[in-house]
Amino acid sequence: MKLARYSYNNKTIIGAIHNERVVPLSELDPAAPATVREVLAAGPELLARLEKALVTSRGGVPLVEVRLEAPIPDPQKYLAIGMNYHDHAEESRRAGLKVPEHQLWFNKQVSCITGPFDPVYKPRVSEKLDYEAELGVVIGRRCRYISVEEAASVIGGYFVANDVSARDWQFRSPTFTLGKSFDSHGPIGPWITTADEVTDPHALQMRLWVNGELRQSTSTGGMIHNIWQQISELSQVMTLEPGDLIATGTCANVGIALGKFLQPGDVVRVEIEGLGSIENPIAVDPL
Repeated sequence: MKLARYSYNNKTIIGAIHNERVVPLSELDPAAPATVREVLAAGPELLARLEKALVTSRGGVPLVEVRLEAPIPDPQKYLAIGMNYHDHAEESRRAGLKVPEHQLWFNKQVSCITGPFDPVYKPRVSEKLDYEAELGVVIGRRCRYISVEEAASVIGGYFVANDVSARDWQFRSPTFTLGKSFDSHGPIGPWITTADEVTDPHALQMRLWVNGELRQSTSTGGMIHNIWQQISELSQVMTLEPGDLIATGTCANVGIALGKFLQPGDVVRVEIEGLGSIENPIAVDPL
């Protein structure tokens, strides 16, 4: 099931995508929760009930008539892993960066989250705005001390992400958080595809374009630390909650490696096989 948060007729609600239409969850089940996070936390029984009602539904509105919003705008955590694709680690090594021996984690502050088609703003204080196509994971069940073998069972779904990065701020501090957390630098979406619809998240084609020019293209099988290993590692440190977001790393040909940084007027599109696409114009910071 594809769970979307969307605006229509001056209201923002959640629904499910079916045959190029979006159907409010309240039409499928009057008792359905009001947020995607709560739907995932309710577990597979609710999802199965909603899916059954969706198949026969004739309601909803055409997808092209709604504005898709960030499917989970208020997670408790948005965590991202650095240098987690073999080819990206190699291009980083060639640039003189040390490739980490262990999983390299940082926060994207949740205030950076924005919608799948909303503007991404170039900060006044950064001249090195960059893109990173990433497969996103959303936690569906509260967990701690999860083994690698158990990790798949706590995933609620997947989404498309762009880990927008202000490189000059990223490398001015021992941690990446400041360079990864500017407002609007966390576009996600276009919806959450529930885990049952993704047979193998490590076998998806991921691509990124800037102004129609293909910049990144890879299989998600290129990860150094797979998704199960990532979740297990994080859960040794902290309790993961339903709705927590994880960005699982990017591949080679980021802008800093090509010497091509983003500027106002650019348009960045990220597409992941089976999960849809997001597309964000780069704009001048209005503040």
